Amino acid sequence: PSQAFLLAVEVLWEFQYLVKACFIRTDKILLLCSGLNLLYGKPTGKAFSGNLIRQPLVHMERLELLRNVCRDAALRNLSHTAVSKFVLDRIFVCDKHKILFCQTPKVGNTQWKKVLIVLNGAFSSIEEIPENIVHDHEKNGLPRLSSFSDSEIKKRLNLYFKFFIVRDPFERLISAFKDKFVHNPRFEPWYRHEIAPGIIRKYRKNRTETKGLQFEDFVRYLGDPNHRWLDVQFGDHIIHWVTYVELCAPCEITYSVIGHHETLEDDAPYILKAAGIDHLVSYPTIPPGITVYNKTKVERYFSGVSKRDIRRLYARFEGDFKLFGYREPDFLLN
Repeated sequence: PSQAFLLAVEVLWEFQYLVKACFIRTDKILLLCSGLNLLYGKPTGKAFSGNLIRQPLVHMERLELLRNVCRDAALRNLSHTAVSKFVLDRIFVCDKHKILFCQTPKVGNTQWKKVLIVLNGAFSSIEEIPENIVHDHEKNGLPRLSSFSDSEIKKRLNLYFKFFIVRDPFERLISAFKDKFVHNPRFEPWYRHEIAPGIIRKYRKNRTETKGLQFEDFVRYLGDPNHRWLDVQFGDHIIHWVTYVELCAPCEITYSVIGHHETLEDDAPYILKAAGIDHLVSYPTIPPGITVYNKTKVERYFSGVSKRDIRRLYARFEGDFKLFGYREPDFLLN
C-alpha cells in the first residue's frame, strides 16, 4: 500500500470517525472511506473493530487484483467481453437507491434479488415475497439495465453503486448441474427434456449408456472450444454455467464491490453498508456451513472426468479463477 493509503488508515484509526460512503473509482483513500461507510464527522465513541479496518482492505485487494488481471494481455481473451445486451440483461436496477446488481446464477442470487425487490418497494419485507415472484420478471419489479436507453444506461453505469457475487468457478458448475439436471426444484422441464438430450447427443462417449445427463457429459460440453454452437440453441438458459466474464463484463464495467460466496457472512453486511442501505434491509439469514468451499465434493464430482476434459474446462474458466483470486485446482489438473 502507498504511504498516503497507510496514512489514511492511521488517521481514521486515530480519530475513530465515521464518514459516509464515497465511491470514487480511482482514489484508494476515498475507496477506503466508502468501504468503512462511516457517517460524516460523527464520532462513534467506540474503537474500530479489527474487522472494520480489515474488510475494506480485503475488498480493495480484490478490485486491485481484478484491475491487474484485466491489464494482462496474455489473458485478454478470457477476461474481456463486450457490454452486450446479454450482459445488460443480467444487471438489475434499483433507481431509488442508485444500485446495479449483476446476476451470477448459482451464487445465492435469489437472496440479493429479494433485497432489491424490497428496496424497489414491491414488498415491505423479504419474508413477504413469494418464491414464485422472485424470478418472475414481469411481477418482481426489478427492471433490467437493458430496458433503458443508451444514454440512461451509460449514466447509471457511471454513477450507481455496482456489485456482483462470485464463488469458486468449478463448485458453481457443480451447483448448476445439480440444480438444473438432477434436482430441478423449480420444475423447469426444458433442462432435462431439451438441453440434456442435446448435450448427450454431441458429447456422450458411450452411446449405449441410457442414463440421464452425467457430470462428465456436462464438463465435456463446457470445455469444448466449439460450445457456442449449442449455446445458441440453448438461449439464455446458459446463464447458469457461462463465465462471470460473459455475465458481468468485469473488465469493462467498473464495479464498486465484488463479494465472494465463501465469505458471504462478512461480505453481505459490508455490501449493504457500502451501498448505504443497511438501515433499510438485511440480508436473509445464511444457514451455517452453506457457503464453505467443499473440496471433497469437487473431487467426488470430477473423479469420473478425464484429465484432458478437466484441463479443457479450466482453459475456458481460467479467466474467472485469475480475476477473482481463486487458486488453480492443481488437485484436479495434475
